[in-house]
Amino acid sequence: MVITDIRRSRALVSGAIAILATAPLGAPSAHADETAAYRYYVVGNPEDVERETEGLIVMQGGGDDVDENYVRMGAKSGGGDFVVLRASGAEDYNDYIYKLCQCDSVETIVFENRNAASDPFVLDKIENAEAVFIAGGDQSRYVRYWQDTPVEDAIHRLASVPVPIGGTSAGMAILGEFSYSAMNTKDGMSSELGMRDPFNVELSLARDFLRLPKLDNVITDQHLQERDRIGRTIAFLARLVTDGWTALGRAIAADRETALHIDPATGSARVFATADHETPFVYFMRTPGMPEVCASGEPLSFRNIEVYRIDSSGSFDLNRWEGTGGIGYTLSVTNGKLSSSRDSIY
Repeated sequence: MVITDIRRSRALVSGAIAILATAPLGAPSAHADETAAYRYYVVGNPEDVERETEGLIVMQGGGDDVDENYVRMGAKSGGGDFVVLRASGAEDYNDYIYKLCQCDSVETIVFENRNAASDPFVLDKIENAEAVFIAGGDQSRYVRYWQDTPVEDAIHRLASVPVPIGGTSAGMAILGEFSYSAMNTKDGMSSELGMRDPFNVELSLARDFLRLPKLDNVITDQHLQERDRIGRTIAFLARLVTDGWTALGRAIAADRETALHIDPATGSARVFATADHETPFVYFMRTPGMPEVCASGEPLSFRNIEVYRIDSSGSFDLNRWEGTGGIGYTLSVTNGKLSSSRDSIY
């Protein structure tokens, strides 16, 4: 990273000595707090601005970013301060989003541990954001670092304003009421493993984390066709209803390079994808009731899960859980084996 016009000073930040670096408008700058263990990067105006905002929820299934995410989030932010939250990586998003969102600034905060979730500087940046986007990586870090902290509270307050909030891959994984937390993952949670034993140690779920509008009773999944994950999505749903977390399990699952944009005021949703992507689909799934068999060490049997698939030509109403312009079908798992009412499980 190139930093211009750097003026270094020693400053007391939340009881810790921090190194500050400042830069003129349009140039990147960085701020690292060693005690709170976070890194901060900004491009554009580092000072806070206030703008009128509108709500938008963006959920991308990973892969190359969909430009329209940041164009529309920037418009809904009123051109204010756009904050990217991460638990790995660096400032990769800043210049890319800044060119698309027409915002006053794009700021990235990289969390290194849970301490940063109570840091006044970090909280000030999040609470004064006009848009927030959660990057990909490892969702277990987001759960460990943010659950039951002021960062979680700050995101909820932003959702109520409302401001646009989004996430991709691991960032999408935590946006539903329930999430696959990946706390115990070693080799990656697969469809085969989930359907063979839905109580295997790698299938870890979280609740009482983020609660965003229109995503009650929802769990999400990502990289769907690319990593053949629709069977594991069903395993997630089976666990939710079997464990009594909800009587009606719902899932929103997206292919890579594909994003769902939700209007939180109306519950209407539409799809955006990268140009010429071969599988630009989002899947809405709903449980019919309890699984026939969902027990530790036993293959899953769960029949007639409703699926509705849309691309950019379709739409979905989250209030009624009904879609138009897409394809509806059912999936069933019998003794750990997945089948479809159509010629493809996808």
